[in-house]
Amino acid sequence: QVQFVESGGGFVQPGGSLRLSCVVSRRAVDMYVLGWFRQTPAQERELVAAITWSNSNTYHSDFAKGRFTISRDVLKSTIYLQMNFLKPEDTGVYYCNQNPPRFEYWGQGTSVTVSE
Repeated sequence: QVQFVESGGGFVQPGGSLRLSCVVSRRAVDMYVLGWFRQTPAQERELVAAITWSNSNTYHSDFAKGRFTISRDVLKSTIYLQMNFLKPEDTGVYYCNQNPPRFEYWGQGTSVTVSE
């Protein structure tokens, strides 16, 4: 059974940083590309960043470029999202999934709140 378990969210002031983690319950290499997604009050669920498990090639959405970085740890079967210079509009629930995502793989996500 495939399972994604996200963690690392929290409350942070604008300009602050958070590091999200996502443990994948099975061989992530089988999924080829994994991604971080988010659901914000203003947007439908959207892709934040993606990473090719085999060679660590990355993709970052325009709003994430220069502020967020996706990475992976093969031995820990974990992907990370380092988020810097956070803005209030980054507030939402962050999820990981394969990319393109599969409905049955959505987990609980981890909540991020950026506010004064």
